[in-house]
Amino acid sequence: MPQTSADTTAEIIERVGLIPVLRARSAAQAHAVVQAMIAGGVTVVEVTMTVPNAIDLLKELKQEYGSRVLLGSGTVTTAAEAQATINAGAEFIVSPSLHPEVIQVTKTNGKLSVPGALTPTEVITAHRAGANYVKIFPCSAMGGAPYLKSLLAPFPFLKLIPTGGVTLDTAARFIQAGARALGVGADLVNLAAIDAGTPEKITETARAYLKILSDLPANQH
Repeated sequence: MPQTSADTTAEIIERVGLIPVLRARSAAQAHAVVQAMIAGGVTVVEVTMTVPNAIDLLKELKQEYGSRVLLGSGTVTTAAEAQATINAGAEFIVSPSLHPEVIQVTKTNGKLSVPGALTPTEVITAHRAGANYVKIFPCSAMGGAPYLKSLLAPFPFLKLIPTGGVTLDTAARFIQAGARALGVGADLVNLAAIDAGTPEKITETARAYLKILSDLPANQH
């Protein structure tokens, strides 16, 4: 399968509008979550480095789904981790914090960079370091959508992805505030549903998110 360019990756992320953050406790749980999300139409997933054997899981998901799923890695804080996850199949690299060396490795490999930042200074520093998008984390702790809108007032050119506090109830407000996509955690990546043998809950939630995003005016998504 041909590798995805950063531009193509950006198009897919903005079209889907979601980056589900996968923090599974096992490979089996992770595979079940991804399968349930795909059934609901969500074809992007961020595998965090906190998942046991995250690199192996990325390789397995790449092998199993190929071009049907856009894979990314998350909680990446070192250049070595970034390179390892790219080698395993990650097309975008997400961090909770700002690490210029991670951005550099990501860009050198032609992949998409999404470092984390929170304050105006951090956000513009991330942008100038070469970030394609900036993950605003933890966004809900700063007031959610209104905070995102406040950041974009002086920096309207920034491409922001709020993470933390994104739910079905808040999703539309984040997009209306200017988010290019949404980082979604437990509200969609529902590990309890997998453990309970009800993966359809994840599938239904995935569809519900996509419906909210598709119902927004085109200029807001």
